[in-house]
Amino acid sequence: MPDAPLIDIRNATIYRGSTRVFDALTLRIAQHEPAAILGPNGSGKTTLLKVINRELYPQQKVDASVRILGRETWNVWELRSHIGIVSHDLQARYRSKTTALDVVLSGFLSSIGVHGSLAGRISPAQRTTAEAVMCALGVGELAGSELRKMSTGQQRRCLLARALVHDPDTLILDEPTAGLDLAASFDYLARIRTLTREGKNIVLVTHLINEIPAEIDRIILLREGRIVADGCKDEVLTEQNLRRTYGVDLRLAKVDNYYLAYPAGS
Repeated sequence: MPDAPLIDIRNATIYRGSTRVFDALTLRIAQHEPAAILGPNGSGKTTLLKVINRELYPQQKVDASVRILGRETWNVWELRSHIGIVSHDLQARYRSKTTALDVVLSGFLSSIGVHGSLAGRISPAQRTTAEAVMCALGVGELAGSELRKMSTGQQRRCLLARALVHDPDTLILDEPTAGLDLAASFDYLARIRTLTREGKNIVLVTHLINEIPAEIDRIILLREGRIVADGCKDEVLTEQNLRRTYGVDLRLAKVDNYYLAYPAGS
């Protein structure tokens, strides 16, 4: 496993329900390789995330495989110690009355909350770890607060804490700033950059090129289940590639190692 790729998908045909999202998809991301997966809505980003998270599996074929850290099968609890996933879909599954601390503690159980008998499975050491991670992310004082009483940015940081309780090597972030205002977006992205500098590997799934941190150089562009371009940032993020990916005429600017897209003719 030390030398195995983080993600190794080969010739995979993947369905979501009755819809074929990917046909003969091949994609490899190494361990400790920061990467961003970009594409418009409907490009296959969420489906790809569910494949990595072992919620979806490829159609069985002799020459097709999906391996995470070198293995095709994983115990979900064991996988969480290597990869933490934060997504809007996961956030939406929590009850509005769930407290911040219960959100974070549920990361130990890979559950949605710690209601009923699940509460008895949380150890004092796990509770201490959860509280420490929440404090580090600036939401420690919200431990007893219900999700419905928090801002979207605070809720998102609780989900990030949930992923971090296992101290995974890699964080996969799905549309991390969706629903956040400008200040909350900047705050969240700054916290992600701090985690990167502390040694966490980041795989970012997004449709916004302006939120790609400077630390990420590998870019994968998706459109309608196909890889449009894949490579280093300066080579992949071009006006031509982005037009092919998003289907709109645009211009591209680079400011302080961030890329910004704006309408052509502006």
